[in-house]
Amino acid sequence: MRDHTPPHTLAGTRVLITGAAGGIGSAAARLCSGLGAQLILTDLHITPELSQLASTLPGVHALQACDVTQRSDVESLVQAQPEIHALIDTAGICPYDDDWLAPDWNEAAFQKVMQVNVLGPLNWARALLPGMIDRQYGRMAFCGSVAGWMGGVRAGPHYAASKGGVHALVRWLAQRGTPHNVMVNGVAPGVIDTGMTAGHGYQPQTQPLKRLGQADEIAHVLTFLISPGASFLAGAMVDANGGILMR
Repeated sequence: MRDHTPPHTLAGTRVLITGAAGGIGSAAARLCSGLGAQLILTDLHITPELSQLASTLPGVHALQACDVTQRSDVESLVQAQPEIHALIDTAGICPYDDDWLAPDWNEAAFQKVMQVNVLGPLNWARALLPGMIDRQYGRMAFCGSVAGWMGGVRAGPHYAASKGGVHALVRWLAQRGTPHNVMVNGVAPGVIDTGMTAGHGYQPQTQPLKRLGQADEIAHVLTFLISPGASFLAGAMVDANGGILMR
């Protein structure tokens, strides 16, 4: 029998949000808090702004620094918490100053981007999926990018490759989670007005909507993906790109 919980509530849901200091992560924290979720917020560093956010939001259960590239850090955080029902993973990096055709280019930047943007999500999935399978319930929402579909414009090849990897990982995890009511999905944002894109030449007038996307517009999608309203959605990458790419 289907659960008839209202589709837009997170009451009683313990949600882990990564990259919570960033624009999309902090917007997701605000939205999930408003929908009644209990929150575990994490980022590489606990900034004063993130501490202030956590202190003002109802339902914040824990605030902890975590390096997503370190499996031991991720597993320690998860093991220290009560059972986690849902993950919103927004942690990611996008360097712009790496000239991959330069004679002195090396693989360090590429490896770092892949470690944060692909290994990070995999570390979270490794830590969370077994418990979710045991409970026969779980939700994971990952943050890809339109660059994962079309290669991007200004970001380097490492970013585009990493986000394409996230898209593939979402489908791979969904195949394994769905039979156990663990629904894994993601969002592929277009150009969003956050610290990641600021100062890098993205012009609103070049966008179909004549503006950049806002962090809360992506947070709404991520929050929907862990809500009761997405109970039949599996392995999907939701295109929230303002019309840059229509597939």
